[in-house]
Amino acid sequence: MIDPISWGYAWPYLTAALFFGYLLGSFPTGVVLTKIAGTGNLRDIGSGNIGATNVLRTGRKDLAALTLIGDGFKGFLAVTLAYHFYGIDIAVCAALGAFLGHLFPIWLKFKGGKGVATFLGIVLAFSWQSGVAFIVTWILMAFLFRYSSLSALIASVMTVVCAYFVTDTQYTQLFALLTLLLWFMHRENIKRLLSATESKIGKK
Repeated sequence: MIDPISWGYAWPYLTAALFFGYLLGSFPTGVVLTKIAGTGNLRDIGSGNIGATNVLRTGRKDLAALTLIGDGFKGFLAVTLAYHFYGIDIAVCAALGAFLGHLFPIWLKFKGGKGVATFLGIVLAFSWQSGVAFIVTWILMAFLFRYSSLSALIASVMTVVCAYFVTDTQYTQLFALLTLLLWFMHRENIKRLLSATESKIGKK
């Protein structure tokens, strides 16, 4: 962690990392891919979300896979570059920026996705063990219940649990913060899950 005495020196770098991460994270992968492919306005399809799950509702599994990879790569790249050049504190700021950029992209009037793929990319960049915990949990929950949103919510919590045991406190705190944001972005999904009206995987 940054020594309080050095804050005056460090804050410009932390701010720059946050902004850098935000710009990377705000790239709307799904919107760009579906527009290029001519599948229509992604905002008018299914839930209107810009993530891979909604791209899948266009009937294009290839575009959904590319969206998943692209959104995840945004978070992974932001963390990897920041960590390589400036270390952990800068990387944490870049990670937060990338996640916020995906959730609230300036290019889409701050109405973005729900952050699942970007969350996973960030987690994998910091802790592959926590990333694997997310993937395994998501697959298991999706197989059992067929709800993408429920799978992501439970899997995000598992990353925090895993990080608590295999990484340091700073990673755990970051994953916990991102998990809270992810749950907040899924608040409507949570309501539909509770009322049994949430769409299942594969349903348009």
